[in-house]
Amino acid sequence: MKKILISILLLTVTAGYSQELNVPVATQYLADNPFVVSPSYAGIGDNFRINLNGYQQWVGVADAPRSQALYADFRVLDQSGLGLTLYNDSNGDTKQAGGKLTFAHHIILDYYTKQYLSFGLSYIYNTFRIDLPNLNGTSMANDPGITDNRSTVNNNFEVGFLYRNRGFYASATATNILQKNLDFTTTKLEPNLLSNYQLYSGYVFNIGDRQELEPSVFYQLFQSDGRSNTDLNIKYRQFNRYEDYYWVGASYRFLNDQIGQPLGIGPIIGFSKGYFSMGYSYQVTLTNDLATRNSGTHSFTIGFRFLQGLSNCPCTQGPVHD
Repeated sequence: MKKILISILLLTVTAGYSQELNVPVATQYLADNPFVVSPSYAGIGDNFRINLNGYQQWVGVADAPRSQALYADFRVLDQSGLGLTLYNDSNGDTKQAGGKLTFAHHIILDYYTKQYLSFGLSYIYNTFRIDLPNLNGTSMANDPGITDNRSTVNNNFEVGFLYRNRGFYASATATNILQKNLDFTTTKLEPNLLSNYQLYSGYVFNIGDRQELEPSVFYQLFQSDGRSNTDLNIKYRQFNRYEDYYWVGASYRFLNDQIGQPLGIGPIIGFSKGYFSMGYSYQVTLTNDLATRNSGTHSFTIGFRFLQGLSNCPCTQGPVHD
């Protein structure tokens, strides 16, 4: 049984995360950290923000996917932002690690209707490797084309745009926009098409009495094999007189050709108090073959806010919960 599970995990990484050569996007962005999904969010807000995230999929399954990431961004001058992302990701016996350096710029389209446009660009550095000693007993161990540990390095770019109009926001992002030949094994497990695309949109409704309701949708498309998935999310926030708040909600992820068969569904919760924030999400897979062998997927984020200072340009001033 262990060999079967390891083979499934290896199949997942060669058909999934390893193709992305990027930090996997789970539900981290829902912890009030949209910088995860688009470089165009860098510098929007009144603080220097640091978010630390840990993600563990299929708890209870040996060598299941897991990742750790640091996200930091801050404003420079009045209309620009800088960002840094560092990540480490493992899936069975395949590993990837890397980082992003981000620059974003924000402009006013219309001052009175609060319409803003943002552009973001990231340089991506990624390392990917297969650890051969741990492949004993799997199908890869019998492949004559794999005789030792294999690794590769990829340098690439990410570009994103963000439009905001009062409570509405919509971003479009393309990751790994340069095509690379990553065939570093004779088995040709690595595709040449690395690009993936994300769309993220939502609306923040002020429902009175210091309360907000925020429905949102997140879409991902992977060029390598044409697969795509969508998240449908809903969040509720309650503020106090000091602008501290807590939030609760839910997220539903599905493949776009299997809407009724969720990849993950579950609650999200969190709070922000002063310069500290915390968020947690739990997802369970109902239709996956491993559903009965694990206790679900967990994502945990803690955030810190430093050096608060308002910008002279409203295009970089964050909402009250930043």
